[in-house]
Amino acid sequence: MNFISRRTTLKSLALGAGVGIISPFSVLSSTNLRKEKLGVALVGLGYYSTDLLAPALEKTENCYLAGIVTGTPSKAAVWKTKYKIPEKNIYNYDTFDSIAENPDIDVIYIVLPPSMHKEYVIRAAQAGKHVFCEKPMAMTVEECQAMIDACKQAGVSLSIGYRCQHEPNTKAFQKIVQEKSLGKVLGLDCAAGYRENRTDHWKQKREMGGGVIYDMGVYSIQGARLGSGMEPIAVNSAKVWTERPDIYKNGLGEIVEAELEFPRGVIGTIKTSFGDNMNFLNIKCEKGMIEMAPFSAYAGNKGESPLGEINFPFQQPMEQVWQMDNDAQTIMDKKPQAVPGEEGLRDIRIVQAILESAEKGRKVMI
Repeated sequence: MNFISRRTTLKSLALGAGVGIISPFSVLSSTNLRKEKLGVALVGLGYYSTDLLAPALEKTENCYLAGIVTGTPSKAAVWKTKYKIPEKNIYNYDTFDSIAENPDIDVIYIVLPPSMHKEYVIRAAQAGKHVFCEKPMAMTVEECQAMIDACKQAGVSLSIGYRCQHEPNTKAFQKIVQEKSLGKVLGLDCAAGYRENRTDHWKQKREMGGGVIYDMGVYSIQGARLGSGMEPIAVNSAKVWTERPDIYKNGLGEIVEAELEFPRGVIGTIKTSFGDNMNFLNIKCEKGMIEMAPFSAYAGNKGESPLGEINFPFQQPMEQVWQMDNDAQTIMDKKPQAVPGEEGLRDIRIVQAILESAEKGRKVMI
């Protein structure tokens, strides 16, 4: 195993300031030396792992695909051959916990339906491995907190897969807002959605974390939070409905609209949908509008404002490359993650408030 002396500076892709927990990271704390690259095991080999994360891990500098966890033997055989994964680094859900004994694997990336996130994040932490977890973080605030607590207790890092927080166009509009280059934010409008034509996926099953607010909804919530530079204090109103009740059953939301109230009386309207394509963020400032469209795509994010064009082009899957490289670098440098579990918890708190507001037909404080 190759080791190098601990570097004292981050690479150019490394993170800005973040909120998180500095822990005595168990995988790296026994020595002043560190791995040159961290081994990542993907848990769940659906579309996102297959089409985005695995290709990204072929481009990352700070981490690499070391192992997989899947319940489908045919997938394991394909991945083993394609990515030259050793047999000892291939697990199923029955053998998952034995990953604790594998020094090749430093990070476990949970890419499962949201209802399974809590269980596998906690088991990964108990195995002494750092954790990347896909969004949405979990089903409830309580689940999110349990995941945070488990990682803290185990002394491992936890980061949430908000890829957009690692890409340059998002950082550019955030910088304008944070520095008040166009004055204070007065209001915003954000939407994220696409036409979901599957009918029997976890996204259509409430018990697995289905419904648009958990999946695409967190993008519009992220847009409102990052675009305002503030945290909402209330959900003034919300509406959840479906135009395909044969698919989104028993009140499960295919479309959600909500009005978020921020400090200073700033209002953010958000919409998310599994019925229509939508991807924009408009931020009204004292000196003009920041218009991002798209604001949360896998590639092609761009925008404009009175200060000029915002357009840092890149190709898919660079967001995932930056995300995993930054998170791995942070682990190796024993720094707080830029997008820690607390960030995922904030969004789920807002999700729950939106659902409560829609159900009760009233304002809900956050």
